[in-house]
Amino acid sequence: MNIRKSWHIPESGVTPKALYYSRRHIMKTMAAAGIVGIGAARSSITPAKAQIAVATPYAQAPLNKALSTEESLTDYKALTSYNNFYEFGTDKSDPKRYASAMKTEPWSVKVSGAVEKAGTYSFDDLITPSDLESRIYRLRCVEGWSMVVPWIGIPLHKIIRRLQPTSKARYVQFETLADRKMMRGLRFPVLDWPYKEGLRMDEALHPLTLLATGLYDAPLPNQNGAPLRLVIPWKYGFKSIKSIVAIRFTEKQPITSWNQSAPSEYGFYANVNPKVRHPRWSQATERRIGDFRRRDSLMFNGYAEEVAGLYSGMDLRTYF
Repeated sequence: MNIRKSWHIPESGVTPKALYYSRRHIMKTMAAAGIVGIGAARSSITPAKAQIAVATPYAQAPLNKALSTEESLTDYKALTSYNNFYEFGTDKSDPKRYASAMKTEPWSVKVSGAVEKAGTYSFDDLITPSDLESRIYRLRCVEGWSMVVPWIGIPLHKIIRRLQPTSKARYVQFETLADRKMMRGLRFPVLDWPYKEGLRMDEALHPLTLLATGLYDAPLPNQNGAPLRLVIPWKYGFKSIKSIVAIRFTEKQPITSWNQSAPSEYGFYANVNPKVRHPRWSQATERRIGDFRRRDSLMFNGYAEEVAGLYSGMDLRTYF
């Protein structure tokens, strides 16, 4: 018997394949041609432009169908203009307005802690273009809104294996860039900067965990966490740390920014759980950006079949 994955949806809610692949081809063309404003320009691209496009590693990244949802994609304009990136401000429009001040080339990541291959790595040291793949994931914010994002990146476990953590490495901590000249939001003590996040090692090594470098067949825009961000689709979005400059392998559970700031509201694990309400609002439903009505939230954001075993025997109300 053919049993559908828990995160699949009925045919009535799926973007027709012909339309999806047509749109994906358009995105490839626009990324390769360097066309900006993808969301606004979709309807204006012409066959002539399509024929002169030159392929890029992002446009060529194969879609991992086995790990992707078939839900309709969130519009590019919404993905890149409705963001939480407090290093640039607390309003949803601030990242797009101010993130252009962040310089992402050259970029390096410091690797330290319980790992054999500690050191400072350039973007090109970590990211092999031939390893890039596209994955369509749900994104669920702790604030109660959601999106469907066509990410491009490399499975994090591939990079971790290359770095060779030692037997003492039980957790991985990540750190965001904190440059006051480029990131105006750092002037305000919203959090204890720099922003930090962390995962248990088995979470970091899970096949769904992605180190993203692009979306919609193009490199990540600054406001979405360029040039490197984490994507863990079964957790609330604040776990998917942006603009990573440091990775540290630790024996003990590391400090994470929102958990440090408000531990009663933001747990270390932050798994999407509609049964556990935030102290100030319910998590039972969510608003998909672009939709009018709210929808029921799914346990582990719809990825329970894949990840529930990571938390077997844990009280998910205590370890929220």
